Amino acid sequence: MGVGTNLKKLRSKTKLSQQEIADMLGLDRNTYTNWENEATDIKSQYIPKLAEIFNVKIQDLFDDQQKFKINNFENIESATGQQGIIINITDSEAAKTLASQLEELIKNLKK
Repeated sequence: MGVGTNLKKLRSKTKLSQQEIADMLGLDRNTYTNWENEATDIKSQYIPKLAEIFNVKIQDLFDDQQKFKINNFENIESATGQQGIIINITDSEAAKTLASQLEELIKNLKK
């Protein structure tokens, strides 16, 4: 998920139109639309103003909100014949938290 997707989500939460945001930035609506569609990059001078408009930190404009994704592949077996779960984690803190929770779960299952 890129910055354009984040802009769309933030704009949806604020219920502002693309035109309203473009007007706040002093831009043409097509310029802002291109940012949401990730057709063009956002010029750095507009990043602080976007964060202000959406009342978020600058980092929040770029963060991937999906910290991890779990896909359960029940019909796929490993070479040992065991079924498993594939987990893609993009955030180190989420990875640590998930690992800790899984360790606790496994301990409780062994009891």
